[in-house]
Amino acid sequence: MSNTNLFIGIDLGGTNIKAALVNTDTGEIAATRSKPTHAREGHDAVIAQMAVLVEEIILASDKAKTDIGGVGIGIPGALDLEKGATIFLPNLPGNWRNVPVRDQLSRLTGLHVAILNDARSMTLGEWKFGAGRGFDTACYTLGTGIGGGLVLNGRLYLGINGSAGELGHISVDLNGPKCGCGSQGCIEAYASGPAIAAMGMKHVVQGRNTIMADMCGGDLNKITPELVCEAARRGDEAAREIYEFAGTIIGAGIANVITAVTPRRIVIGGGVAAAGELILDPIRRSMRSRVFLVDSLQVEVVAAQLGNNAGLIGAAIWARQQL
Repeated sequence: MSNTNLFIGIDLGGTNIKAALVNTDTGEIAATRSKPTHAREGHDAVIAQMAVLVEEIILASDKAKTDIGGVGIGIPGALDLEKGATIFLPNLPGNWRNVPVRDQLSRLTGLHVAILNDARSMTLGEWKFGAGRGFDTACYTLGTGIGGGLVLNGRLYLGINGSAGELGHISVDLNGPKCGCGSQGCIEAYASGPAIAAMGMKHVVQGRNTIMADMCGGDLNKITPELVCEAARRGDEAAREIYEFAGTIIGAGIANVITAVTPRRIVIGGGVAAAGELILDPIRRSMRSRVFLVDSLQVEVVAAQLGNNAGLIGAAIWARQQL
């Protein structure tokens, strides 16, 4: 295998698999491709789709396979990094227990393969080429769930078998609602995309004076985090309260991370973070009101910069590091 800076990054999502050729020296991406995941066809079919994407990217990039250093995959779930296998993928249909993704894709492509949790991939991308560049970083991805990752002393901090960095599952309420992870009062249970949408539905059902009722046309299924965000931007008090509450909860979780490991940058990404200052402002205020043993003014809370490319870039960097 040649000494190269070109690696293929793959982002395995519930709906689509995205892939790109990444220059891991500069963070530039090329030959981006996407295919439906077709997860219901089983893990073998999904891994075969990834192999097809790898071949398509090599063809589109006009490179020989020997020019590619390897493939990194960001996977949404718990992984055994040593074995290169999945342990549990909560948001993909089918049985993903102990699937040897690394070795299977390597056999199909003839390339070195490395796997990493998708939120950790995003963290690595944002730290190397995005909003966390040059600083110890805690990264949050706010979406269907709340994922996270930590870069400390210039290295992705993985803890026991790659499980460190589940920042969405820091509990801020001993008697809070049950979280999908099995615990109670996690920030994910309060402030994920579905939690924000559920709060919007509750306000409409309870007859609050809110434009969300008109915006959804009486169909509660149309209340999404995006709709709540739009209502908040239009000045709707109920919708603004929802983002204030979600930001306060996330800020409380971040305060615990700052007290424990004092990263200099808190990077907020994911679909819910598209609300911008609507959620970043309450996060900052909440975090600063709860941190006293560390100078919280030295900790910046910033929006992620790389968008949907962060995970692709981070996965490619991870593959290079494992090589």
